[in-house]
Amino acid sequence: MSDSAIEQEIQDKGLTAPRVTPADLRANIRAEIYFTGDQAAAVSQNLKSEYSEGDHVLAPLALLTFCVLVLRNGFTVTGESACASPENFDAEVGRKIARANAEQKIWPLMGYALKQRLADQAAQ
Repeated sequence: MSDSAIEQEIQDKGLTAPRVTPADLRANIRAEIYFTGDQAAAVSQNLKSEYSEGDHVLAPLALLTFCVLVLRNGFTVTGESACASPENFDAEVGRKIARANAEQKIWPLMGYALKQRLADQAAQ
């Protein structure tokens, strides 16, 4: 079930207590950065590999997509997407999957922050 379908069900049931919504999550993202593994390797000074001239051992890095989301408070989360078959690689699809995976890491962080605010309010 998608996040939007779950959100619609919550609204349909009239559940109105404080919670983190998909809109809250999206509003908490300040920046998004995408790159592939081969792009990262091209600028890395820490590359350790059995690579030798003419060998394509690093070629699969082109099929690995990363998404870095920078949140409003400066915290970062990452998501990734790896394609098994080079023939199926599509950069746009890879970015969408990597971003969705990064967004899934934000839910528990925002849930924790909300729970802490609620606990602090209850303690006052």
